[in-house]
Amino acid sequence: MSPRSSGAAGKPVGRITRGTTGTNRLRRFDRWIAALPALRRCPDPLVVDLGYGASATTTVELHDRLARVRPDVEVLGLEIDPDRVLAANRSLSERKGPRVSFRLGGFEVPAPDDRRPAVIRAANVLRQYEASEVAAAWDRMLARLQPGGALVEGTCSENGRVGSWVTLSPEGGAETLTLGLHLASLQAPSIVAERLPKALIHRNVPGEPIHAFLRDLDRGWASAAPLGVYGPVQRWIAAAEAVRADWPIGGGRSRWRLGELTVAWDAVRPR
Repeated sequence: MSPRSSGAAGKPVGRITRGTTGTNRLRRFDRWIAALPALRRCPDPLVVDLGYGASATTTVELHDRLARVRPDVEVLGLEIDPDRVLAANRSLSERKGPRVSFRLGGFEVPAPDDRRPAVIRAANVLRQYEASEVAAAWDRMLARLQPGGALVEGTCSENGRVGSWVTLSPEGGAETLTLGLHLASLQAPSIVAERLPKALIHRNVPGEPIHAFLRDLDRGWASAAPLGVYGPVQRWIAAAEAVRADWPIGGGRSRWRLGELTVAWDAVRPR
């Protein structure tokens, strides 16, 4: 079903994903969300994990990480496969305490009492869709957010070491692209090209801004090779400083040390 479809008779909007998931796979997404003002300052800390997959693991991990900064956070896992919802609720019954729940749903983002989430995480969901379907999916999810909320949509590798995500708001749409990389194993930043969000993954070709950005980031990483003797973090910080001369980079060293690099969406959006 297309993200534009209305979902007659309450049918979830979307298509069933492969369901691949695993412990700690989405830790970089979670760490980013935990720092968002949309979570920390909202009046109703409801977070939706859309398309959590065949296991409830990453949804429960999301709650546990966010609860460290927002103890009253609630996390709602949504899946369009009834069997996955049943399995998640069964596994949750064995765990006491966390404010986590699961229900049937897709891009329409149904929540109890029609509550609007502060944050929606859609990780590794749109990867299986056509690029032409992304904008409609974004719009549908953004329409369900609280004012000032955030949609975090992206892709990562199976072990979570390489990933990227777009952060969007209901007021301004897509705002930033963030790369999240495991620096100790990093050979070149452009490894993220195969894990770009769907809106960009087919745009990594000469003439497109994302291609130029990854090219410059690779050059900065290569030029900073001598700093590798002090560790990959120092090398990454130097590479970030280098590209900041030509690209609107945000975040600062506190985020760079985590293997992140954030650039304004307008600088890398598809032409």
